Amino acid sequence: MEHVEIEKVVLTYLEKRGFKQTGVAFQQEVQESSKGSNSSSNVQFDADIAKKILSFNEENSPVHYHEGYGKLRSWAYSSLDQYQHELVRVLYPVFIHAFMDLVSKGHIQEARAFFNSFRGDHEIAHSRDLQKLEGVLSPSHLKEMEFAHSLRQSKVSIKICQYSYDLLLQFLHKSQSIKMLSIVNEHINFQVSPGKPSSIADDSDCVTLFGSDQDAANLINQKEIHWGLLEDSLEEKLEKTGALHAESEKVDGEAKEPEVEENKKKSVEGKQGSTLKKLKKDKSVGTASKASRLENVPASGAPRVKAELPLPAIPMEVELSILEDLRNRVQLSNVALPSISFYTFINTHNSLNCASISHDGSMVAGGFSDSSLKVWDMAKLGQQNRATINAENESASAENSSGSIAGGKSFTLFRGHSGPIHSATFSPYGDFILSSSSDSTVRLWSTKLNANLVCYKGHNYPVWDVQFSPVGHYFASASHDRTARVWSMDRIQPLRIMAGHLSDVDCVQWHANCNYIATGSSDKTVRLWDVQSGECVRIFIGHRSMILCLAMSPDGRYMASGDEDGTVMMWDLATGRCISPLVGHNSCIWSLAFSCEGSLLASGSADCTVKIWDAATSSKVPKSDEKTGSGTRLRSLKTLPTKSTPVYTLQFSRRNLLFGAGALSME
Repeated sequence: MEHVEIEKVVLTYLEKRGFKQTGVAFQQEVQESSKGSNSSSNVQFDADIAKKILSFNEENSPVHYHEGYGKLRSWAYSSLDQYQHELVRVLYPVFIHAFMDLVSKGHIQEARAFFNSFRGDHEIAHSRDLQKLEGVLSPSHLKEMEFAHSLRQSKVSIKICQYSYDLLLQFLHKSQSIKMLSIVNEHINFQVSPGKPSSIADDSDCVTLFGSDQDAANLINQKEIHWGLLEDSLEEKLEKTGALHAESEKVDGEAKEPEVEENKKKSVEGKQGSTLKKLKKDKSVGTASKASRLENVPASGAPRVKAELPLPAIPMEVELSILEDLRNRVQLSNVALPSISFYTFINTHNSLNCASISHDGSMVAGGFSDSSLKVWDMAKLGQQNRATINAENESASAENSSGSIAGGKSFTLFRGHSGPIHSATFSPYGDFILSSSSDSTVRLWSTKLNANLVCYKGHNYPVWDVQFSPVGHYFASASHDRTARVWSMDRIQPLRIMAGHLSDVDCVQWHANCNYIATGSSDKTVRLWDVQSGECVRIFIGHRSMILCLAMSPDGRYMASGDEDGTVMMWDLATGRCISPLVGHNSCIWSLAFSCEGSLLASGSADCTVKIWDAATSSKVPKSDEKTGSGTRLRSLKTLPTKSTPVYTLQFSRRNLLFGAGALSME
């Protein structure tokens, strides 16, 4: 190819790209060089140079994004079944970044056409992300949107076997999909492993969610945490007294054995067989009753840790009441399921946002969109022979008052918030209740005085959740401002601020020993925070949608999290790994609760069902699975459908009775 033709190709390319000044400067250089040289150049130009320049120009055409992704998609779905699920994982990040590339280059119409053509492939698993990106209509939107910015700044980590990785690279090179290859190189970090491809069941753990730095998460998850129970807790006291009681019964039994032997010898020969059989039966019954009493005492397998926060003193009468409940606790297992008491709200007119039940089930609270908080006394409601909770105002005088339950009014009305109430929670002893609202405040109410005691201000945006600590006095809040905060009842300012999530903090949960809190966020991660230092000590990655609820096992070793897609995951706090994914609900998970001994997990969903899962069996992970991070799924024991009531909250009482509540849906 001659020198003149090369110059024309370069000038054509510069004009197409809009580089006018560069084109003028290039022409001037060409003219000067032609004047200074009388002889023709001996340099041989490769014809491929021009082709490369033109092909580079053509590859930036919006058509090539559509064609390149279409080829990659067809190839991935037509691959062998053994490798298909691994190759399909690549499609979503490529789709997202191809769309954002088109928008950033100003090809808005082509970007919308590309988005609408292929969004159906990812609607089920990533509907929330697609809804956010659907509103991107210009390059300025892309720069202003924090979610899009986090996608552009971070890489997606995908686990893939060596053979699948080789197949992908081979296809991209052979098909000459330069744009697809550049997106893969720039935005995807492959974690290539030798051997066979991972199973489809492990998909949630194989794709690291956007906005998460996997290396940083792995580094954080190496920190040491102490997940045991508190020293000198009431459970430990009961365990010690139970052991002493068992020892004394054993001594008494040994003393009575000679008398039993003497009675055997004195028995008549004809009645000897029946007498011995009766004695054996009585002895076996006595042993079983002792065993059942001792089983109600928590196992001492969990390590004991010291409290990092000053703990409040427990009143003597409250301590005696709790010990009585612990002694009379029903032992649950996969063959002994709990009794369930479910409270249904009627006439809520879709205004009930949250519900809470006291530990003994004597009081039920509801937070409403009209900024009101209502508390029902179930004993007085029972005297009126009502099976449901009527949420309508039964007295006009209830406005602007926290009046007593009188004059036919079945609830106590608390007013003080200036926005919808999103969360309410009773203190462990039932004498206080906390509520959080869109007005950015948390309020403390007295159930004995029926009055507002404190208004806590610190968050800048709506507060989605608030939870008392297991010992009371301290509480934690979660907000739209992407922070969680730890408070004490006697101070109006927060003690700690936990910042690190990339989006709303939607739910918060205390650890059993009060030294940690867990937070679930719309950024699809769960974090564990040290209350004393305010430092993040664990990041749990694996959910595909926002996390709506959390629950801690009674021994403090495991945590369960539920998301908007209806998936529940059980995590090992020590390793930070998901040991059991749970799939069974068809809609959002709004509540989770462990039984008091930790053997069962209850989940409540917007699909109007309560499910009971065998948590004890599922948490026993073999050593081989601990190394690989894979585990078995939770085993569903029972599904309990309501008539037409989404389940807002679930809670086990100290005696292992399961309480639930929800609002009757008229749809």
